[in-house]
Amino acid sequence: MSNQHDTADTGSRDYVKGFVLSLILTIIPFYFAYTQSLPETTTYAILFGCAIVQVIVHFTYFLHMEVKSEQGQWNMISLVFSAIVVLILIAGSLWIMWNLHSNMML
Repeated sequence: MSNQHDTADTGSRDYVKGFVLSLILTIIPFYFAYTQSLPETTTYAILFGCAIVQVIVHFTYFLHMEVKSEQGQWNMISLVFSAIVVLILIAGSLWIMWNLHSNMML
């Protein structure tokens, strides 16, 4: 019974840790965009870097995507497959719209 309490406590600690990291990774780009204290390209680099780290934080702390277990590896494979399908759909839609635009001579 004590073991169940420890796992629940660890889970809520992980959620709080992920929430705090997400807040920090959200506040940093907002601060630099609001104050405009850095050059625009540097601000974009910080924004992009924080976005990538925040995606990793969300996958790790909220979606529990870890590649150490076999289940985690299957989850990662399905995530990569889904991302590829979404990219194909977006690229195909843009290609169709571009061809329609050029064929209509607008």
